[in-house]
Amino acid sequence: MTADTLSLSGKVSIVTGSGRENGIGAGIAYALARNGASVVVNHVSDASKARAARVSDTLRSLGGQAIVVQSAVDTVEGARHLVQQTLLGFQTDHIDILVNNAGVAFFSRIIEEPNVEELAKVFQTNTLGPFYMVNAVVPHMPNGGRIINVSSTNSKRGNAHISTYAASKAALDSLTWTWAEELGRSKGLTVNSVAPGPVETDLYPEGLADELMQPEIALTRAADRAGTIEDIGDAVLLLVNEKSRWITGQYIGVNGGVTY
Repeated sequence: MTADTLSLSGKVSIVTGSGRENGIGAGIAYALARNGASVVVNHVSDASKARAARVSDTLRSLGGQAIVVQSAVDTVEGARHLVQQTLLGFQTDHIDILVNNAGVAFFSRIIEEPNVEELAKVFQTNTLGPFYMVNAVVPHMPNGGRIINVSSTNSKRGNAHISTYAASKAALDSLTWTWAEELGRSKGLTVNSVAPGPVETDLYPEGLADELMQPEIALTRAADRAGTIEDIGDAVLLLVNEKSRWITGQYIGVNGGVTY
């Protein structure tokens, strides 16, 4: 009897916001490539171009195929460009896996003067970005396709430091539930959210990482530590596999038990 595997051989995937070597997006890309998937490494700015290239090199060393596509996902045009470059880059007519990981956060306490540009950027990237990406990808996604939205513990618990970020992720959870219905029976796709808690990346403001992570680390049940990008990548690997065919519309906390 042949043992079951988590092979993604022949699968084409996009991981948005995956151009930083120690970021959650890269951690997810590593897990997919390690199991045979072709992965698009997506980044948005010239400043991250070299880092995205290093991620792509690592993916190839892990056994996957990889290309780098620079494109913003917070516009319809940017999302469509990313999808078209994926199809061209891998010479394919289908995309099997979409991971909506790209996101931004700004300090946004309600008692402070609103920064309208930053507020708009949060929702444009974190909520509308996934909307645009799903809209662009679905016409090219075959039955059995997988869509993963990267949410956050903040969508359930809130966060006084980054309230708009928390709200944008709560909105994304709502979209996950709705898309699971809309795309399930009609197209055979599954849609789920994974919700990291504190993860050690360079997105935290310099010198504030410990202060911002510690309250949630204190609530973990699995171990007394922050999460790692490998923790998140392995969870996504399980959800994009064929074995997860009966899991959809779910908020899955990948955070050591901070939320349920």
